[in-house]
Amino acid sequence: MKSLLMHLFNGRIMSPWWILAIDLLLTANAFLLAYTLRLNVALADYSVWQMMRAGGWIIVVYLFAFLLVGSFRGVIRLTNYIELKRLLLASILALSVLMGMEAATLLFDFEWVDVSRLVLLMHFFLTITFCFGFRMLVRETYAFLTHKRGSVRTLIYGTGDLGIITLEAITGDSANQYHVVGFVDDDPSRWNVTFQSLPVYSWERAIELNRIKHVEVIILTQPNLSVQRKQEISETCMKLDWKLKVMPTVGNWVNGISNRNQIRDIRIEDLLGRDEIHLNQRRITAGLEGKTILVTGAAGSIGSEIVRQLLRFPVRNVLLLDVAESGLYNLQQELLLSYSDAPFEIVIADVTNLPRLRSVFERYRPQLVFNAAAYKHVPLMESFPYEAIRVNIGGAKNLADLSVEFKVEKFVMISTDKAVNPTNVMGASKRICEMYIQALSQRHDMMTTRFITTRFGNVLGSNGSVVPLFKRQIDQGGPLTVTHPEITRYFMTIPEACQLVLEAGFMGKGGEIFVFDMGEPVKIDDLAKSMIRLAGLKIGEDISIKYTGLRPGEKLYEELLASKETTLPTHHQKIMIGKVRPQEYSQTNKSVAALLAAIQYESGELLVARMKGLVPEYVPLNSQYSTLDSVTNN
Repeated sequence: MKSLLMHLFNGRIMSPWWILAIDLLLTANAFLLAYTLRLNVALADYSVWQMMRAGGWIIVVYLFAFLLVGSFRGVIRLTNYIELKRLLLASILALSVLMGMEAATLLFDFEWVDVSRLVLLMHFFLTITFCFGFRMLVRETYAFLTHKRGSVRTLIYGTGDLGIITLEAITGDSANQYHVVGFVDDDPSRWNVTFQSLPVYSWERAIELNRIKHVEVIILTQPNLSVQRKQEISETCMKLDWKLKVMPTVGNWVNGISNRNQIRDIRIEDLLGRDEIHLNQRRITAGLEGKTILVTGAAGSIGSEIVRQLLRFPVRNVLLLDVAESGLYNLQQELLLSYSDAPFEIVIADVTNLPRLRSVFERYRPQLVFNAAAYKHVPLMESFPYEAIRVNIGGAKNLADLSVEFKVEKFVMISTDKAVNPTNVMGASKRICEMYIQALSQRHDMMTTRFITTRFGNVLGSNGSVVPLFKRQIDQGGPLTVTHPEITRYFMTIPEACQLVLEAGFMGKGGEIFVFDMGEPVKIDDLAKSMIRLAGLKIGEDISIKYTGLRPGEKLYEELLASKETTLPTHHQKIMIGKVRPQEYSQTNKSVAALLAAIQYESGELLVARMKGLVPEYVPLNSQYSTLDSVTNN
């Protein structure tokens, strides 16, 4: 019997016409009840013929109202308040017509609806109650027959709209694993009450009741929860062996996946990110509207996110330039799926190939350039300094020079915190890029292009970031490799970094180095331990941490500003202007050109020595080039 009913409701055997017939039957019963109630109250002497004639007209009018509004076409087992709105609309329409007919009966002595208005009003409310009650009865019966309560005892953190959606997604899915035993909310006005027939607790009370409830999972459904609060909740969950999961906001759901499957494990990015960034949308829109924009390194993690951010604005065209064809193809397919009519073009080119770059500028005439193309892996660049010079410095110089030649309005370069007091080749190469960009912006004949440099630390999830490495190592069973127990790094999420790049790009007047507020530095050792716990594993038992020693060019901590530099605040609390020493164009250009020419014939040691001459604060650390300092000092 149970399987038969489930098949009946799952398949559309109960067609809309059956629902219409049942609605009309309920409408007729509502009239009989309203008529009887009125008769008992007023003791009026109505004949059976009068009742049948009036009832017939009422059923005909409601039939046409139901047909016109389509209130019978919904799937009953999915009934919600939209169905109630449709029933209300159809019933109000029918009541209005019947009231008019009743008035005509009195005025012109027609024998149409010869019943009082009280009967019509009572019938109106009874019809809505019966028809909607029928739908709710079917829905709840279906839910009872098909519901399979999960075995994982769960608390939903948040009683807002997303919390309700989460509860409905869990209870409405026969394959769910969760058994929701209550809600948690930070709002005291909601404590000690029931919400959707479930109790609501404070966080502290939920912890106390753990012995009784035996909670296993917490699902966060409050999108505006501060990062600090998420961290506090995460720490508590780790201590209590609760698994912490997240229900993303509806706008971040993956298409084609059921609501229940949107619930995911909390990620380290959720705990290391910062609170929402508020951008000057008006200024950015004004700066981007109708513009052709070139993004280099577009296949990379930073470049691709800049592209995604740009396509949210009314741009004319976004040029995605990179030498990595596979990465560009993947990004192209993603954008075609997410932004079907997005104005973008793929450009496969090498930033070190000046003639090819020139042809791109000649064809597209970009008005804005975002340069995210660079080699960023510190240990690899220690082994191949000529590549760091050729790509990072040579590519940036090509793009900057062409921007001046083709009168680009604004050039934004992505730099790094490793450019401050650099201890490695990669950081020194980015500092030389900064110096050349600054020198170019201070040229006396520089009247058109405004050069902006943005400097920030590590981004979570980027290519080469420690987070993806740790995830892979956890999946493989470990160990997690940490270079030093005391090593610290600044972290920022990719979207946050790119949003700040856009903001800084349109607040700069030219020549500035914008430094982003990276928050507090994070110990990599603590990060590794947190990721192990978030994976539900125990350190030392399920998986271990191995300390491998500092890599070539690596230092224990990063800096955002050199010791001789200071910062000035801007109108955005997370963006500061670094006050750095000025660069004279003629000498800087001559030195950079000589360095680029030298990669054709000089050894790595000699190239690094040239870099040290350009960047006096560059002191190789834990590197094969460390001997250059002793040679220089002698």
